Amino acid sequence: MSSQDEQFQAGAPDPAASSADDGMTWWYRWLCRIAGVIGGLSCAFAGLWNCVTINPLNIAAGVWMMLNAFVLFLCEAPFCCQFIEFANAVSARADKLRAWQKAAFYCGMAVFPVVLSLTLTTLFGNAIAFATGVLYGMSALGKKGDAISYARIHQQQKQMDEEKLTGSLEGQA
Repeated sequence: MSSQDEQFQAGAPDPAASSADDGMTWWYRWLCRIAGVIGGLSCAFAGLWNCVTINPLNIAAGVWMMLNAFVLFLCEAPFCCQFIEFANAVSARADKLRAWQKAAFYCGMAVFPVVLSLTLTTLFGNAIAFATGVLYGMSALGKKGDAISYARIHQQQKQMDEEKLTGSLEGQA
């Protein structure tokens, strides 16, 4: 095996290890990745369009948006960055992050250009990147419980409240 193949295998994420600890289903993981790629595309195009101006804050926001696009491509779709040697290593490290960490990172990346220059281009360009962070944040909250469990918990709480109420009434009499 060549040294390049060894680097690729060392940097490639282990799908069994990453799927076992975060609790995301395969289709939700793909949804997050596709949202990240589409968010990267929207950031890149809107950032380029934002740079065609003479306002320095718009140019700075556009450059930041293109940087966001690069980071999204690097973390979510490293096959788009095959010409960069460290792309697989960065992607493997990003896959090891918890969902709430990715959510905070992506949402923070998307909010900064909007704060820097509040225009429709920055709002719409960063909306999908922000939505990617929201998707990761929702996965960090976990799965929704079933109705039977909630009904059982509610029944137990209601029963305990009734016992406390009858106990306090008996203590008064």
